[in-house]
Formats: sequence, structure tokens, C-alpha cells
Amino acid sequence: MKKTLIKNAKIVTDGVTKQGDVYIEGDTIIEIAESISAKNADTVIIDIEGNYLLPGVIDDQVHFREPGLTHKATIATESAAAVAGGITTFMEMPNTNPQTTTIEEWESKMAIAQRDSHANYAFMFGGTNDNLKEILKVDTSRVPALKLFLGSSTGNMLVDDKEVLREIFSNVKLRIALHCEDEATITANFKKAFEKYGDDIPMDQHPVIRDEDACYISSSGAIELARETGARIHVFHLSTGKETALFSNKQAIVDKQITSEVCIHHLWFSDEDYATKGKFIKWNPAVKTAADREQLWEALLDDRIDVIATDHAPHTLEEKSNPYTSCPSGGPLVQHALPAMLQFVHDEKITMEKVVEKMCHNPALLFDIEKRGYIRVGYKADLVVVDTNNPWTVTKENVLAKCGWSPFEGVTFKSRIMQTFVNGELAYKNFKVSKNKNAQELSFVR
Repeated sequence: MKKTLIKNAKIVTDGVTKQGDVYIEGDTIIEIAESISAKNADTVIIDIEGNYLLPGVIDDQVHFREPGLTHKATIATESAAAVAGGITTFMEMPNTNPQTTTIEEWESKMAIAQRDSHANYAFMFGGTNDNLKEILKVDTSRVPALKLFLGSSTGNMLVDDKEVLREIFSNVKLRIALHCEDEATITANFKKAFEKYGDDIPMDQHPVIRDEDACYISSSGAIELARETGARIHVFHLSTGKETALFSNKQAIVDKQITSEVCIHHLWFSDEDYATKGKFIKWNPAVKTAADREQLWEALLDDRIDVIATDHAPHTLEEKSNPYTSCPSGGPLVQHALPAMLQFVHDEKITMEKVVEKMCHNPALLFDIEKRGYIRVGYKADLVVVDTNNPWTVTKENVLAKCGWSPFEGVTFKSRIMQTFVNGELAYKNFKVSKNKNAQELSFVR
């Protein structure tokens, strides 16, 4: 069994940062102490010289496009980009081709990940207007959540039958992850924009088409239904200040029936950036105003928002070059999410401990993940070494996502991911992803 000793670390976990060493045997953390000596001659000693040691990031929302959309991305390419960004675990969405709405298709994805993934993996099961019987067959120890699209997006898995939605909320015990946008509002807004501009709608009209009302009508309605039915829901990618009032910080995350997340792009960009970034920041839900962004930050910091995720959703440059009506929404984010949040740490917008809480601890708690998300004895050795004073600039040449571009191109981050360990094995070091894969399927304690 491989033995690894990480020395001289600033260990960030459980709300504190402390100096110490971490000893690993195989895939498990065995000892954490102020100073640990090598147990025997074959122990691999890694001195990280006072750099930070974080738990591996758990990203609860990615689109890795396999099967069926592999010209954009694959589980292999995007999980490689993920470990380069300090993300050791991902939960992937069901809007692939075919959609992950049957047990057979879910098992097919699991087989691909078992063979190809660089990061630990789980796949959400997709709900439709007619697959409740299949949903109820899901093994809840292996599936993190049910995913429902209450607004159309890539892959169009829209659930728009209100009686079906009520039946799902009433019968499904899994947490239900939601994309909340009101389709009728979007359709009406789009019609007005199309009448004015035709196909070539300016990108800055995206948050006008997918506006605050579209988000709030859908998310508030879902929360009302959850309260009526007792469903446990997790509202993905909040984008408006108005929505933050729907969520509470009165309970610990493990006791919350209704939870929420915010994504990197909604914390970083605002509608002012459409002038320079245009199609590269076209996401669903849309990037909104600077005032919305500030209210999202307030809710994140006071714990009304529970999780930070990426919604990594790559498209090719060719696809992104299309006019508005045929330009798909989404972009690659897994490689740059943690560096972006560490930039906010530098700017004193958020603490390192809070970043770890929102990106590592809370996803593990929210989805009942077994022994991940913390640096603790007995937990899996998913770890990230961060140098907070080692600037680097995002360029096309160092983007690892298959699509080959990033909305962060040209940005210089002050912090660098130096090493990433997945289950005790070195998965990434200094811009190089290991060819050896040591990923594991997630298990959920329920």
C-alpha cells in the first residue's frame, strides 16, 4: 500500500487553518498532526513548504457532454481540466445524448467514467414529463440527486407539466436539483427581441430575455411546491438578487429542506461585461447586473446560499461564433473556478475557510457523500496544494478543456494550483495531468 507524507502544510478544514502534516496510506488519510515522521523507508515525502492544503473541491454541477456531444467535450478531457483546477469530484448532468433518464443510460455513463475519469464521479438522474417509474428505481446510494429542468436549456429536458412536477415532488426522496427559469416569460421576451433584431440579437439582450422575472417566477413556485409536498430541493445557479430572499440561513445545511447554489460566472461577471465578452459569457440563467452580483455575494457570505459550483458547460468556438439565436449557452469553468475564488480571497471579499466550506464541505453534506470534502482522519485523500503567491495568466495554450477557450482568457490569477491528489495519488502537478487515473465512484450515506 502506497504511503505518502505531506509536510509543512497550512491545512484548511472545518473552519480553521492550522500548520501541520498529513499522512496517507493508500486512498485514506491516516494521521494529521503538527509534525509527523516517515513511518518507514518507502514513505513518499512531499514538502509543500508552507503552501495551503485544501480538501479537493466537489463540483455539484457539470456538463461533460458524453455521450453524444463529444465534439465539445468528453469525460476524460473535462475531468482532466477539473483536477488541474483542484476539483477532485464532480456530479454530471443528464442532458447528454441520449439523455440520462433511464437506468440503462445512467449505467452506460458510469462505465465510461470508470474507464476514463481523472476525478471522482457521480451522475444525476434526469426527470422528464413521463419517467417517474424509472426515477423510483434509482439506487439512492449511488445517485446524488434527481435533476429537473424547469426552463429549457441545452438538450431540452423541460418538465412543464405541473401535475407531473407535483407527483415527482411528492414521491421522490432524493434531493431534487433544479434549473429554475419560467418558459412562458422567456418565450414572450424572446419574441419581442426577435421582432426587433431578427437572428442577430445583441448578446447584451440575453439578460433581458432571460430576465429576473423568469428566474423568480420559477424558483419561487418550486419552493412553494416543495413546502407543500415536503420535497428536498436544491436550486442551481442563482443569478438574481431578488431570488436570494427566498432562502434562509436559520438552519444548518444538513437540516435544510430548501438549499441553493451560486456559480463562479455569476460571482465574477456582470451585464457590463457583455460589451467585451459577449457570446463567451452567454449562460442560462443569464449573467445579470452588478447589483444582482453584489446581492448574490451577500447571500453567499451570510449562508442563505450554500454551495459554489461551476455549471461547466463547454461548446466549440465554432458554435459560439453563431448569431444569438443559434449560439448555445454555456462555457468551460472547472479549470479556473478555484483560482477565481482564491482571487476573491486575495481581494478580501471572502476568507479561505469560507471558500472551502462552500466548495468542499457543503456539497459533501448536502448530497450525503461518504468520507469526502474534509481533511480528516479516515476520509479519502482528495487534496489540493495551493500557492497563493504564484501568479499565472490564462491563455488558450494552457486551457485543458476540449473546446480550447475560456471566458477567463487574459486574466492573471495570483494563486496557482500546484498539485492535486485524488484518492491519495498525484493526479496533477504544474500544468501536467497524470496519465494514471485513480478516480472512484461516489457513494452516498442515506
